[in-house]
Amino acid sequence: MPIDLPPVTRALLIANLAIFGLQQLIPDPMIIHFALWPLGTDFAGPDGTRVAFGIWQLVSYGFLHGGFTHLFFNMFALWMFGGAIERLFGSRPFATYYLACVVGAAVAQLIVVRYFTGGIYPTLGASGGVFGLLLAFGMMFPHQRLMLLFPPIPMPAWLFVTAYGAIELYLGVTGTQAGVAHFAHLGGMAAGFIIIQYWRGRLPLKPRRILMR
Repeated sequence: MPIDLPPVTRALLIANLAIFGLQQLIPDPMIIHFALWPLGTDFAGPDGTRVAFGIWQLVSYGFLHGGFTHLFFNMFALWMFGGAIERLFGSRPFATYYLACVVGAAVAQLIVVRYFTGGIYPTLGASGGVFGLLLAFGMMFPHQRLMLLFPPIPMPAWLFVTAYGAIELYLGVTGTQAGVAHFAHLGGMAAGFIIIQYWRGRLPLKPRRILMR
């Protein structure tokens, strides 16, 4: 993978790292104000600070992380797939695509929490945008070989993405892996798929025709 990353991918990496550093300095205010809280949330925290859903949280949650491991794997995936997708889409469409996937993931998570799981807890992490990039890579470079980490098995990108999506759906439906926003991941992939199909002119809307593949 090239070290010389295109500008938006590089800026996203820097922003996520910088905000993670800020989280270490003022963790509670960052989570209270910028994590994604469920719709209808409105209560006073231990110090009297109001905790509530805010529209900006649809984007801001995607720059927060729950720990170094969470940050590392998301940033590794952003570094791995972001450059190739940004060079293909162009920087401005890439930024639009990534942020739309973050928002799509947030909307999916809000719906699932409100109507299916309940509970009041914050969602955070860049996984929605990262899963959108993974979907884009699988669609744009379907025959590119990817290597699994455990076990180290090579497979084409389209199969990797399809299998990953199926696993996320299974884990989300069964609740096997608690504490992970599986439907947010799927929401990021779904948003990415819709945008790519729109750009390809395959939806009943006027296409942008950014993608020709």
